[in-house]
Amino acid sequence: MDKPLIGGQAVIEGVMMRGFGKVATAVREPSGSINIQVNSVKSISDKYPVLKKPFLRGSVTLFESLVLGIKSLSFSAQAAGEEDEQLSDGELFGTIIFALGLACVLFIAIPTFAAKFLHTLTEDAFYLNLAEGILRLIIFFAYILAISQMKDIQRVFQYHGAEHKSIFCYEADMPLTVENVKKFPRLHPRCGTAFLLIVMVVSIFVFAFLGWPDLWLRILSRIILLPVVAGIAYEIIRFAGHSKNSIVHFAIMPGLWLQYLTTREPDDEMIEVAIASIKAIQN
Repeated sequence: MDKPLIGGQAVIEGVMMRGFGKVATAVREPSGSINIQVNSVKSISDKYPVLKKPFLRGSVTLFESLVLGIKSLSFSAQAAGEEDEQLSDGELFGTIIFALGLACVLFIAIPTFAAKFLHTLTEDAFYLNLAEGILRLIIFFAYILAISQMKDIQRVFQYHGAEHKSIFCYEADMPLTVENVKKFPRLHPRCGTAFLLIVMVVSIFVFAFLGWPDLWLRILSRIILLPVVAGIAYEIIRFAGHSKNSIVHFAIMPGLWLQYLTTREPDDEMIEVAIASIKAIQN
């Protein structure tokens, strides 16, 4: 596929799309109209081309997606009538720090701490690290399963499905109409959910050979190595998104299956919003 890659994210009553040097967030307002915010966006890797190299670009993409995603969520909450105003720069920074901190607690500190209780079963550092990774996966699945039961989140997951379907339609070079978009699946190999699952799996292999130092050193080592893990995971999912190899597709199936939880079939109005966000970055 020679078309420029685009990516997106579901937000509150809407969809954010990024591509063609722009980011567009389309939101269905309570009145029924679609409010679209379009901004030019420039990656730090454009200023420092070395950051576009394999295994570096993944961490850059992950952090920039986090920042853009929170900005889009703030706009969507305001446009959908759930917030009076968007986040200020200070509030945005605080939200990012809180999100990163919560992720570190849930997926690093808790499984790392809990794994120490397995010392009664084994003293082998390799198996303790392996057990920690399995605990991290369990927490991740439990988290996804828990939020997928929330009614408001289920609507966001419908918009997530609309995002995937519309991207498939764009990639197939078909006209972006509701009828065309509805023909495509809601499970996409380049989904952020699949990326996070690959991060979890890659971390098991990366951390398995680090030994078993004190708790604070284990937590610190995992935080420091997160860019390495993210870089490897990004290259895997990028390759899988382009590959036609059946073995590769089989290997990424768990990431696609997980999207049965994080996506729902959208209605026509949701698809219209996703289409509007793609057209906004193309113009």
